[in-house]
Amino acid sequence: MPFVLICGFPSSGKSTRAEQLKKHYKDKTVHVISDHDIGVDRNSVYADSKKEKEIRGTLKSSVQRLLNTDDIIILDSLNYIKGYRYELYCITKSCKTPHCVLFSDISKDKAKEWNSIRPEEDKYSDEILEALFMRFEEPNPNQRWDSPLFVIQADDTLPFQQIEDALFNRKPPPPNMATQNQPLSSTNFLYELDRITQETNSVIMETQKTGVPGDLISIPGTQEKIQMIRVYTLAELQRHKRQFITYTKMHPVEDTSKITSMFVQYLNNCLR
Repeated sequence: MPFVLICGFPSSGKSTRAEQLKKHYKDKTVHVISDHDIGVDRNSVYADSKKEKEIRGTLKSSVQRLLNTDDIIILDSLNYIKGYRYELYCITKSCKTPHCVLFSDISKDKAKEWNSIRPEEDKYSDEILEALFMRFEEPNPNQRWDSPLFVIQADDTLPFQQIEDALFNRKPPPPNMATQNQPLSSTNFLYELDRITQETNSVIMETQKTGVPGDLISIPGTQEKIQMIRVYTLAELQRHKRQFITYTKMHPVEDTSKITSMFVQYLNNCLR
């Protein structure tokens, strides 16, 4: 059943919106997945990238476990990384379930104000708050993983009818080669997956030595090209490689010749 992803600044009213949705769908089974429920100490988690990654993995696993044909799943968290939102979109797509994104769009000043009146144990420190403001990647309705997008201002009432149309009166996107769960046919699959992604990253790093932002980087083995928006670091390319491998191991493809195109598409979605 439908998946609702809520994102926004810290202290932007996301949990309030999740509860409003849950109350509206009181005749259905609604699961709200939240970092509140797993005892997250916000200030320690968001100051440590390793801890934060573990929390995101836990939340994603909960979404995967609960998605079914009957219930509504709401993910109430910052969800501020577009690559993470893309991963969640791929999960819903593979499950053939519709989704939508609610963006709790308030100003930084309003978020600071609301943060200041939270209970002391729930407050974000000023330093963490500012860091999360800087890291926040605003959803873009032109990207399929951020669409349909509902932008909710502080004083807005949730557009329940439009949300309902998006969740219940719209066909889910069909699975494609990147999301279909196909049987693993090649014993060499993991080797090829690692080799191809590593070679792709190597080509990008080498081409960047003489390229400039705006260039298209040709990758052997595919007609797809990397859009060089800026200069990419080896560390971020390796991070995206690991994320892609983790996802693709769960959803292997029979034709390993497609891996290069899939990885280039993935990088173009995540590298901005």
